[in-house]
Amino acid sequence: MPDTVVPVTSPDLDALEVSWFSALCSDDYAYLGVPDGALRSSWEHCRDIALTAERLGFRNILAPSSYQVGQDTLAFVAGMAPLTSRMNFLAAIRCGELHPVMLARTVATLDHMLKGRLTLNVISSDFPGEVADSALRYRRSHEVVEILRQAWTRDTIDYEGEFYRFKGLTTDPAKPYQQNGGPLLYFGGYSPDALELCGAQCDVYLMWPEPKEMLAQRMKAVHARAEAHGRTLDYGLRVHMIVRDTEAEARDYAEHLVSQLNDEYGKLIRDRAHDSISLGVAHQARARELADQFGYVERHLWTGVGRARSGCGAALVGSTDQILSEIESYRNMGIRAFIFSGYPHIDEAEHFGTKVLPHLKTCSLPEAYGRVPASTPATPLGIGERR
Repeated sequence: MPDTVVPVTSPDLDALEVSWFSALCSDDYAYLGVPDGALRSSWEHCRDIALTAERLGFRNILAPSSYQVGQDTLAFVAGMAPLTSRMNFLAAIRCGELHPVMLARTVATLDHMLKGRLTLNVISSDFPGEVADSALRYRRSHEVVEILRQAWTRDTIDYEGEFYRFKGLTTDPAKPYQQNGGPLLYFGGYSPDALELCGAQCDVYLMWPEPKEMLAQRMKAVHARAEAHGRTLDYGLRVHMIVRDTEAEARDYAEHLVSQLNDEYGKLIRDRAHDSISLGVAHQARARELADQFGYVERHLWTGVGRARSGCGAALVGSTDQILSEIESYRNMGIRAFIFSGYPHIDEAEHFGTKVLPHLKTCSLPEAYGRVPASTPATPLGIGERR
């Protein structure tokens, strides 16, 4: 395997964690920016996206969080637990939204319900109706994550921080199903405070799509913070997907997707998201500015999605072989986790799941990390002594 851009936690892993996305936050369209009642973020629709992803063989699914019409993240994951058996759930948690000790207990509940199929996406965005200083948000998030890690790895929580203080609090109610550190923490952020939080505390650094040289710079910046703490990270890419039998068909579909988009309405959609003023979103806007007249910033990286979406704003567009080549080039950089999505989400999951996924060797990162026990662990919620 070629040298990666930076050292990674899983250099010898010969498989990828390939994930899909469930549109919990009013983010499914047949035409971008044209609301379609049949694709609303109802329980039934979001459930069906997840069930489709599991049937096709995706190994994880991102359950996002935002104050928009749709499904609460943790409630949705709990509802999906008995309906699924193989796929992990990547639940987004906005740090500080729930009391951290009770969040740890909720995570333990979900992790036991899922029998270790839980991963967490750490978010530091504003609470609904609030605009907080970025540095403050990241200090708060740092404390939340430190408390979670204590809850999962120690017998008591002992913490003296700016926001939270606990002494001798038993961790029995918060013991997760997963061992050796608890659920993996995925994180995406671009500011210096964000990189510090990820480098010090998290396991997988998630990036939004940009030209590869910019992704490499991003990886080097966060690795420097991890290295300062004696740690390494694995890396992930969150990107939309349009794959067809030929490149021409894929490009035609990309044009079809935005053919009814009113750019003023697209801006409204972007601005209502909680991450709309973040540094990462600014980088997505910059990628659109660098793109050619057809919206391509690289031959297969199309920025048109960002015209009507905050956050992840570009798609890989191409034939099966072209998409496989792109994924391999990202893998050689050191990317081990991919979170794909497409519009409409069920239809595009079928395209990717039948054309590309069968050609990829996939894995579950929690299993690769040795977090998931072979049988129910001796935790208070498992088979441990009740006391």
